[in-house]
Amino acid sequence: MTEIRVTERAEEQTAVVREQMAMAALPEFFHRAFNAAMAQAQAQGVQVTGPPFGKYYGIPGETVDVEAGFPVGGPISAADGVIPGVLPGGPVVEAVHVGPYDTLPATYREVERWIDERGLRTSELMWESYVSDPGEQPDPASWQTLICVPLAADDRQA
Repeated sequence: MTEIRVTERAEEQTAVVREQMAMAALPEFFHRAFNAAMAQAQAQGVQVTGPPFGKYYGIPGETVDVEAGFPVGGPISAADGVIPGVLPGGPVVEAVHVGPYDTLPATYREVERWIDERGLRTSELMWESYVSDPGEQPDPASWQTLICVPLAADDRQA
C-alpha cells in the first residue's frame, strides 16, 4: 500500500519543454526535454533545484499534453524550445511510487481511489517527479517517483 497524503507545496519555477504527442513517444520526449532544459539552465547560469519531472495537462489517453524539465532557482528565458514554467504551490495529494515506471498506473489507481473516498476534487493537471536516477540506481524495483495532484481551488480548505 502506498502512503498517500495531502501536503502543502511552495510554487517552483521551472525550465521545461512542452508538447502534445502520442503516449508511445513519451520516453524519447522525456530524454530530449530533460537534456534541453538542463542545457538551457546551465547556459543561463540558473541552478537546477530538484529532480526532473513530467507535468500532465488533463488525463493522458492515446495522446498526452505534457511538459518535462526541472525546477530551477530563478527565472529562465525561453530559448531553443525551452520555456519558463511553474509547478503550482498550494495543497496537493502526494504519493511516492516505488518500482518501475510501467507499474505507475497501479499507484495512480490507489491515488484516485483515495481522493474519491475523501470526496476531494483535483485540478486538471498532475506531475511526477522522478526522484531516482536510473543511471545511478539501475534496479527498477527501487526507483521512486513522487506523484503530485493539486486540489481544485474550491477544495483547498480540505
